[in-house]
Amino acid sequence: MAAKRVRAGDGRPLERFRWWQLLTGRKLFWLQVNGTVYAVDVRVNGGQAGDDGMVHLYVDGRHEARSRMPAAIPVDGGVVEVAMSSVGLKRARYVTAGGDVYGLMPDPGSAIGRRLRFDRDHRTLSRWIAAFSVVALVAGAGLNLVQLLEPILGVPPIVERFGRFESPIDLPVWVNVALGAAAAAGAVERSLRLRYHWLLDGLGT
Repeated sequence: MAAKRVRAGDGRPLERFRWWQLLTGRKLFWLQVNGTVYAVDVRVNGGQAGDDGMVHLYVDGRHEARSRMPAAIPVDGGVVEVAMSSVGLKRARYVTAGGDVYGLMPDPGSAIGRRLRFDRDHRTLSRWIAAFSVVALVAGAGLNLVQLLEPILGVPPIVERFGRFESPIDLPVWVNVALGAAAAAGAVERSLRLRYHWLLDGLGT
């Protein structure tokens, strides 16, 4: 299905990454295979009509192919795979024909590239932030899920068969809102490191 979404490019030159594109959701990655330089330009909120959710592949600076996400675009020796979650990218990688997987190199000016540089320059603080993102997701998703079970399991057929479930947790609305916001922030932070787990990040968003 992913292969059917690939369309030929138009040969236009690659646009360099601009600082204001941090706000538009553009993401740019690089890959070099056997002397060929590939650029993978991901448009989350496209600057052109119909460009939202598109992946553009450039070969040596020229537009070679495009695909909607989730994308799997053939390149020399394998495929480039790009997929989105509800808050950001969950993968951007090069998969060889033999099954080896390599992450694409983010452009230094992009949000993901800046997060990578922050990790290199401030390793300890970066690890604390990464740990907080996991805690925020677990706490926000877990506590809200437990509270949501009460109305979900309160439908008459379930109550008649199993009895009424009463949540052991009843937090104020503002606390639930804060937990939800923290979980969303944690999910965004993890997406900047291309970390995604179907259960942890899926529940958190």
